[in-house]
Amino acid sequence: MKKFFVLLCTTALLLGCQPAPKVSEFAVHYEQPRTLKPFKLEDQHGRPVTTEQLKGQWSLLFLGYTHCPDICPMTLAKLTNIAEQLKPYQNVNVWFVAVDPQRDTQEKRKQYIDYFNPDFVAASAPHNVLFPFVRDIGLIYAINNSDQPEYYVDHSASIALVNPQAQLAAIFKPEFKAGEVPVINESQLIEDFKVIVPGQ
Repeated sequence: MKKFFVLLCTTALLLGCQPAPKVSEFAVHYEQPRTLKPFKLEDQHGRPVTTEQLKGQWSLLFLGYTHCPDICPMTLAKLTNIAEQLKPYQNVNVWFVAVDPQRDTQEKRKQYIDYFNPDFVAASAPHNVLFPFVRDIGLIYAINNSDQPEYYVDHSASIALVNPQAQLAAIFKPEFKAGEVPVINESQLIEDFKVIVPGQ
């Protein structure tokens, strides 16, 4: 009986010493989350969105613009699936941060996001507000030749994860494959999310 007890305690200690699960190479997990600076954007309904709208639940934030030919629609379609698959585990808030305020008007953002999921937030702001916010969530964008009627916007294809305290908790990175558009891997993001975020 004594030997069994010692064996049981040893097993428990060994199990307790197992390293915590780690995220994949496609995720950067900030074990000490970074508090976001105050900001004020506008959603697709013309309402202000601030730090308060990020509090109380986990959020996935993605940059894009409504004229984007590939990365944005592909990623938003994936985020629609991801949010649905995560529902039994954890409700997530999804933000599409439109980084082309010149063309991405409130009406256009609403029409665009409604195609994917009307519950998503489609936020934007003038560049002097938008750029510091984007940098604060660990992402980046740049506009080229915006004096022309048609132009491209370079932006991160990564997705920021913000915790219920409005802190940057992680960045999910896209897969880069030769000849393919860089987009996130749905199943990998969900797997990494579950490593980072405790279930309900």
